[in-house]
Amino acid sequence: MSLTKAKEILKTQFGYDEFRLNQQQIIETILSQKDCLVLMPTGGGKSLCYQIPALISDGLTVVISPLIALMKDQVDSLKSYGIEAAFLNSTQTSREQVEIFQDIRNGKLKLLYVAPERLLQSGDLFIEFLKSVKVSLFAIDEAHCISSWGHDFRPEYLQLAKLKRNFPRIPIIALTATADKLVRQDIVEKLEIKNAAVFVSSFNRPNIFYSVEPKRNSYSRLLTYLEKRQNDSGIIYCLSRKSVENLAEDLRSEGFKALPYHAGLDKETRDKNQDLFLQDEVNIIVATIAFGMGIDKSNVRYVVHCDLPKNIESYYQETGRAGRDGLQSEALLFFSWGDVTKLRDFATVEGNANQSEIMLKKLETMGNFGELRTCRRQFLLQYFGEDSDGHCGNCDNCNTVFERIDGTIIAQKALSAVYRTNQKFGVNYLIDFLRGSQAKTIREEHKQLKTFGIGADISKDDWFDYFKDLISQGLLKKTEGDYPTIVLTEKSNKVLRGEEKVALMDLKAKEPKKYSLVRDVSHPYFADLFEELKKVRTAFAKRENVPPYIIFSDASLVEMATFLPHDLTEMQKISGVGESKLNRYGQEFLHQIVKYCVENDLESRIDFKIPKRERKKTRPSNLNGTYTESLRLFKAGKNISEIAKIRELTRNTIENHLAKFISTGELKLEEIVPKHKIEPIRQAILELNETNALSPIKEFLGDNYSYGEIKAVLATFEL
Repeated sequence: MSLTKAKEILKTQFGYDEFRLNQQQIIETILSQKDCLVLMPTGGGKSLCYQIPALISDGLTVVISPLIALMKDQVDSLKSYGIEAAFLNSTQTSREQVEIFQDIRNGKLKLLYVAPERLLQSGDLFIEFLKSVKVSLFAIDEAHCISSWGHDFRPEYLQLAKLKRNFPRIPIIALTATADKLVRQDIVEKLEIKNAAVFVSSFNRPNIFYSVEPKRNSYSRLLTYLEKRQNDSGIIYCLSRKSVENLAEDLRSEGFKALPYHAGLDKETRDKNQDLFLQDEVNIIVATIAFGMGIDKSNVRYVVHCDLPKNIESYYQETGRAGRDGLQSEALLFFSWGDVTKLRDFATVEGNANQSEIMLKKLETMGNFGELRTCRRQFLLQYFGEDSDGHCGNCDNCNTVFERIDGTIIAQKALSAVYRTNQKFGVNYLIDFLRGSQAKTIREEHKQLKTFGIGADISKDDWFDYFKDLISQGLLKKTEGDYPTIVLTEKSNKVLRGEEKVALMDLKAKEPKKYSLVRDVSHPYFADLFEELKKVRTAFAKRENVPPYIIFSDASLVEMATFLPHDLTEMQKISGVGESKLNRYGQEFLHQIVKYCVENDLESRIDFKIPKRERKKTRPSNLNGTYTESLRLFKAGKNISEIAKIRELTRNTIENHLAKFISTGELKLEEIVPKHKIEPIRQAILELNETNALSPIKEFLGDNYSYGEIKAVLATFEL
């Protein structure tokens, strides 16, 4: 019964047809009054794991959340779904807090969000208050904060062990997106939920494209990157407060809408900048790691790291703030081993040699990620103990073709440079030496050596790659310490003497990254309609004073712009459209969709939104009489022009009618579109999936192709 109710709430309240990952098992476990530890990637739907049990159970669900911004976000989101929720924090007046306490006593609230400090302040007064009301569940978000072995330890989280002691029969669900085995064990022990069921979902974020670029000329590279994403929301992380403010100012001078965020700004400025970003008034936030934890903005399209994160956990969590809505997003890291050196002091924990060793090892692993030539996703997944086949197709290395070349002469030049400079210099100096740089940093005595300038024919970037390759093969070694130098190894001598050949990796081709919100182009979305729907969403958001993504996520708008619902029944089939949102917003979005369809001679495509397993080769059509009359005449042997004349309709309209019957299986594509035209149309649709309106495809193909032929081919694309 409970599971049936859970599925009903998932659909009617939240607008989703199916549970994802381990959501169903987690909900069943909670409803059976058992504790849970949940590891689920950002954007994987962790919140639903406790929100649905909260709506099923009799009583209050208390959610412990670390940041005020997260609480407000979650509460605004729940209210948009018609769910009674509130938060308690320092931004509220005494009167507002009293009203919330009254709502709790009256049983009005289903979910209450509080910070760990608020839960435990004033001794145990708040705990005693909770004992006086019916509590059904405790949910602890960002649970990794309780572990000193994690990347974001918060001492106040240690106090949460009181929950199990004071409420031994109330289930606890601890949730996080990032925790290795050591941290997981720590969470369970410190929360005193040793018998908790542990659910580890895949750490894979398939919609994020991971890439790494050299840090050299990173500002110029960043500008090129941002110019292609002028209308998208993004977060750029820097290590220091000063670099955050300088970069934000520089980007504004270049015409970008960018604001800074770091702990050194006064609270009013931080809150204002964050709100402008959440409201889509500003596209870019340049921030230290003080920004982002718990930020639920679902339409962040990219995360850029200008400086290296301290560990894989931080990198994974920060990049995970992109693409929470499931649409295509990107994570770009500008990498330099110099950052590893800089961060060593930050990673050291004073007075704790054991923890320092762990943190330094994590930093080294982060550095190794920056130098990878293999699949980046595989590296991340294996770090968290998850298997991967090693070719994700959605990272820079998987989109790059490498080939082995005979690099013996190149290797001999590099090794000789190391030897001739007495193994006392780092990579940058050695490359400048090999390229014959006239920089003042090059010592005069080195300019007299025969090897000075012998690598001038190789670019600086290529030399960096070759040095990385030689180090990975053990032909060179990088020393430890704050100023690492490059030294020879036992294997070096044979190469220098010409007794052993060396194969080096050479970049053969890099497939350009096509920018698109969706990977599946079976049914391309209409990008111009998507932009119009965003305007409707913004108007609602301003009216209700909430971030636009609270109204509908980009993913929901993309579905609307793909399947073109024409009435409320069809609109409810769009993911994320529950009953409450349908009633509040449905008509205005429908008005925009129908208006667009009339202007572009389009019909609803909601029938395409059917899971593959439910599709049949042929199914009887339920289209109206005007469509079936066109089909009847076509089956009777009339061509499209003849049918148009008989029915006193345009040729384009008849083509639209017949295209409908391709998806039902009652007509074959070849019956409507000449065979020689089909493949060019398919290729044009795939090539132009970034725009998705019919007119660019028609313009690309030329006058010999009709809109009806394009629509007919579109109808053959399967979900």
